[in-house]
Amino acid sequence: MKFFTIKELTKSDVAKRSRINNVPTKQEEQNLIALVDNILDPLREAYGKPIVVTSGFRCERLNKLVNGSKTSQHRLGQAADIRTVEDTREENKKLFELIKELNLPFDQLINEYDFDWVHVSYSPRHRRQILNIK
Repeated sequence: MKFFTIKELTKSDVAKRSRINNVPTKQEEQNLIALVDNILDPLREAYGKPIVVTSGFRCERLNKLVNGSKTSQHRLGQAADIRTVEDTREENKKLFELIKELNLPFDQLINEYDFDWVHVSYSPRHRRQILNIK
């Protein structure tokens, strides 16, 4: 873990406001480390600029509160929603395309709402599923 921390991958304003202890189990923390080592750090290295994690790990209670899917990979520590510091659709699209170009071993890669943000996950399944949510 070169560019990211467990703290930033578990940070949640919603959890803080709702007094939810969003702390991963050992396994969920290991999943977050694998996500960073295999996807986020190589992406940050290639992109050459900071990347913002807007949503990483979500404990069950937090996931329910934000209306996350019951099967969300965020719940397992396997997913992150990311954006660029500039937070423009054009720059966020660059992250999406770079993940594909680098042939990173993602499980899911999702263009969320015309590159409002990018969802990326890493798991042993390595489905390489690419989706667009409008």
